[in-house]
Amino acid sequence: MINTSTGDGSRSGADRAAHERSVGLSVTEIAAMLQAQLGQVLLGVIVGKNARTLARWTHATVRPPHASEKLLRDTFQVFEILISVHSPEVARAWFMGMNPELGDASPAEALSEGRSREVMAAARSYVAAG
Repeated sequence: MINTSTGDGSRSGADRAAHERSVGLSVTEIAAMLQAQLGQVLLGVIVGKNARTLARWTHATVRPPHASEKLLRDTFQVFEILISVHSPEVARAWFMGMNPELGDASPAEALSEGRSREVMAAARSYVAAG
């Protein structure tokens, strides 16, 4: 089991690493990685965009607007937290499934509603449970 918080309130190494990757990679790299791991349809649900728009972002022909870039980075950080313990397939399923910590909404739906902090907390809880 991974401890997501130490006694002094700091986050685990996995949290720090996920944060560093989410800010260190270009939005094009993040969009491409998420599309490859989550799939175009699921990523489209999260960001509220169609496949054509996602393709433009992954090929750097168009830069996503600020709100979409933030959502991509938040989603990527959550994904990175999940794969620090689970497989990418489990992480993808986690994004799709109903989550009791999110009022039975899926994390993908919650992210699309702007509930990134709640989704991060749910991901940390899931990782901590092993």
